[in-house]
Amino acid sequence: QGPLVESGGDSVQSGGSLRLSCLAEGFRLTADCLAWFRQAPGKEREEVASLNNANIATYADSVKGRFTVSRDGAKTTLYLQMNDLQPEDTATYYCAAGRGPYAGNGDWHCPQPDRFTTWGRGTRVTVSS
Repeated sequence: QGPLVESGGDSVQSGGSLRLSCLAEGFRLTADCLAWFRQAPGKEREEVASLNNANIATYADSVKGRFTVSRDGAKTTLYLQMNDLQPEDTATYYCAAGRGPYAGNGDWHCPQPDRFTTWGRGTRVTVSS
């Protein structure tokens, strides 16, 4: 296993919910951004949500209002709560870590999608209609 281990993927029906977890072993996360990406068969990888060290979250338009990214108090586990799942959410979901430009006051921006340096192996989510 690598430093990022995802879990929680499953098969659900449309309208259902899942919570994905990403255990970030060895990451203190004091300056790292953690993010969720997904990749559906035949499609490019898409950034779904990110959370920087200041707990500022960003979301893809396609999941706003349905998905929530968070992490635990110890900052070792990243979560993705997914509600009202739709068939188009079917994909393998990956956790990634990286560090973007310094934002000041001890905070760091998240990097561009292609600049994340550490990746998990993914967890599969299938949503049936």
